[in-house]
Amino acid sequence: MKVTIYHNPRCSKSRSTLALLEERKVDLNIIEYLKTPPDKKTLTGILEKLGIEPIDLIRKGEAVFSELDLASKADDNTALIEAMVNNPILIERPIVLANDKAAIGRPPESVLEIL
Repeated sequence: MKVTIYHNPRCSKSRSTLALLEERKVDLNIIEYLKTPPDKKTLTGILEKLGIEPIDLIRKGEAVFSELDLASKADDNTALIEAMVNNPILIERPIVLANDKAAIGRPPESVLEIL
């Protein structure tokens, strides 16, 4: 089974989730999403697998969230996806994909449900 993690090495939750996956010796594809952000199609697919709206995947505490006034666009999925594609720091992390499912590693153990 191939497991993909959208990872930020500076994030403790992301590092913990990665360690948890490595302990399970899964075949990992690690994507440092700040260096290689998902495109619009990929991000849309991730949202569908997560079963959430774009606003629920956005890190609202990031400065760029306020700078782009994204709170006022909470119902504009197209604008929010575009903002995340152009500013990947906005994307909640880590995201794990496995078995045609997705999970956010908050807490890290939550990703085990899709393995």
